[in-house]
Amino acid sequence: MEIIEIRTNEAPAAIGPYSQALRAGGFIYTSGQIPLDINGAVVTGGISEQTRQVLLNLQAVLSAAASGSFDVVKTTVFLRDMNDFSEFNEVYAGFFSAPYPARSTVEVARLPKDVLIEIEAVAVVR
Repeated sequence: MEIIEIRTNEAPAAIGPYSQALRAGGFIYTSGQIPLDINGAVVTGGISEQTRQVLLNLQAVLSAAASGSFDVVKTTVFLRDMNDFSEFNEVYAGFFSAPYPARSTVEVARLPKDVLIEIEAVAVVR
């Protein structure tokens, strides 16, 4: 099976030894995206602003793989505070359409750069 690295300048560069995404077989696996702007700075604001930036970053990475939100079959969401779930969910719903991706959402003690949210995705290759 061929593994292809996906890389774009339209999303923040990896801040460690990992790829923005990999294409393997019929799937694209993204690394977790956090709310960094293109220059690597944490987006200010609350969960809505940070969720929006994370999803824009995911879209940029998927676009570099000739994919998009319509190809996403699974997301994993890491929230620093589950009390932010409703507000996060409102923004998230605006980025996907039915049939919505399968999703797991978990509360975690801490995220890189002390952000409020991180999302990773799996998409199919068409």
